[in-house]
Amino acid sequence: MAQPLEGRTAIVTGAGRGLGRAEALELARLGARVVVNDFGQPGRDGSGTASAAPAEEAAEEIRAAGGQAVAHTGDVADHQQAGALVQLAIDTYGQLDILVNNAGILRDRMVFSMTEDEWDSVIRVHLKGHFNTTHFAAAHWRSRSKEAGGPVFGRIVNTSSEAFLAGSAGQPNYAAAKGGIVGLTTSTALALAKYGVTANAICPRARTRMTEDVFAAIPAYQGGEVPDDGRPDPLAPEHVAPLVGYLASPAAAGVNGQLLVVHGGMVAVAERPRIAAKFDTAKDVFSYEELDGLLTPYYAGRPAHETFAAAEVLGLKHD
Repeated sequence: MAQPLEGRTAIVTGAGRGLGRAEALELARLGARVVVNDFGQPGRDGSGTASAAPAEEAAEEIRAAGGQAVAHTGDVADHQQAGALVQLAIDTYGQLDILVNNAGILRDRMVFSMTEDEWDSVIRVHLKGHFNTTHFAAAHWRSRSKEAGGPVFGRIVNTSSEAFLAGSAGQPNYAAAKGGIVGLTTSTALALAKYGVTANAICPRARTRMTEDVFAAIPAYQGGEVPDDGRPDPLAPEHVAPLVGYLASPAAAGVNGQLLVVHGGMVAVAERPRIAAKFDTAKDVFSYEELDGLLTPYYAGRPAHETFAAAEVLGLKHD
């Protein structure tokens, strides 16, 4: 029986370790030929000397299991290198079908202490890195669609975060980048739908080198230590990878412009923001006094961030 991704070519960025590696292995298991991208810097903040080892090792693991894979060690935050990544997939396997954007770094600090470089570097890797690869992949699919005279197969899976959904006090740069990725995703979904391409984003919760200290302070089965009673780790990246495989498949043709939260055997479909209340002026233009009389009573006594109540119901906010 044919695998759902047989004959497809996928790129996974940040695939040398953690979540990206699990996603690359899953796509290969489903039959895809995988271009494994990882810049290979050892520090989760993007520090240290870049190494080809993480990407090469992940690609070799796929090949050892009988799959097809090639490594790419460029920096996706560099526009030219991102273009070379997409071109590598095309030159090696004939075309690109799936793009999974996962690469990222962390440089956490409170907003009043954050430096310009800490802000710029995180926005660059996460948001610009997503844009760079998407730009070149989109151009490839648009060109193929014009040549074919109709839609082609294309899938984009982007990586957002619960830091965007529910806030994260010590991560203003990361939360902003992840929010920007959702905007990029929905815009891309609208722009590429006529070419047969879908774009979706996931908010994964997974234990990786980027999150090890975040989850260490949370009780087990709410995202903390690995259970020692034989049960699987609820934060293993392998809980996330199957959703990526599904979104990359033909079965997900009707899923476009969506944001899905995933971790520990749970997938939640997030809604776009809805209007919680509406006020109309009794005159031609609002005055300060009228707004004070309407909005101040409305917000009085309400818990902070009540607009994110849906996230709390889903269990997405950390205690």
